[in-house]
Amino acid sequence: MGIFDKFKKKEKILQQDLNNKDEHQGMVFIVHLLMDKICDMPNKQHMQNVMNKHLGETDCFCHDGKVAGFVPKKYTIHFEKDNKDIPPQLMITDCVKIEQPVMDEISASQLWDCPDGTEILENCEYQVIATDIMASGLYYKDRAEMLVGYIEALVELYPSCKAVVFETSKKMFTRDAILNCSVPKESRFIYYAVNVRFFNIQGTDDMLIDTIGMSTLFMPDLQYHFHGMTPDTVVSHAYNLLSYIYENDNPIKSADTIDGIVGDVMTSDVQWKLQYEDSLIQPVREVIDVNMGEYASGSRT
Repeated sequence: MGIFDKFKKKEKILQQDLNNKDEHQGMVFIVHLLMDKICDMPNKQHMQNVMNKHLGETDCFCHDGKVAGFVPKKYTIHFEKDNKDIPPQLMITDCVKIEQPVMDEISASQLWDCPDGTEILENCEYQVIATDIMASGLYYKDRAEMLVGYIEALVELYPSCKAVVFETSKKMFTRDAILNCSVPKESRFIYYAVNVRFFNIQGTDDMLIDTIGMSTLFMPDLQYHFHGMTPDTVVSHAYNLLSYIYENDNPIKSADTIDGIVGDVMTSDVQWKLQYEDSLIQPVREVIDVNMGEYASGSRT
């Protein structure tokens, strides 16, 4: 059983106490820190100092050179069954050889945020894997805040890291891009962990833009199937809609509408209908399909 499977099995057992959630969403959050050379795990005190800097006070409950584990005291989940408040765990493995490709073919074609991504993937033969455990019961903004702090602690702890890949979304950033991120802290989860993908539909003028990664917070991704509009304009609309969903705990229902675009500007003069559907592109998941009116392609239910 691989390390991913172990983490996911443990999380699934814990998830049974959170049965008000969809067990296919919000599970273990995994990141890969890619290295071109094998490296040692930092010493315990240094790791705890950096984790405390980014996450507030933490307890290190494990550090044996193979795995390190931390409990961020600021965050807790209430378990009704035992009437207890329990903090999540943040786990970090030692540096190991990459045995299976970090990216599949589709994901490797979507490295918009890491122009040198293909070269990095070819040159990096080692990885450190980091994950949260028992965190799916956190209030979604707390989990997002915790994960942002965790990511930023990890890149500080591993100066030899060349890039970070987020397992759920396959979004990829260089270490320097994260260290020098100027996006407001409250917006960084979407910036780091939610990927906006672009596809041309073969044999047509149709295009598809979708997002992947919101399931970590038990929220839907987006999908735009369209023609006749600049993709960058649609990407901007997608980020605006993601931010609205995040800020407002996803109030959207099927048949709701949202401001559309005229030229390159969002306007209330045009309303685009929203509908929950299964995604057109794998992985199959529930998305909010945005019907772009005169620019829409395909059929809707």
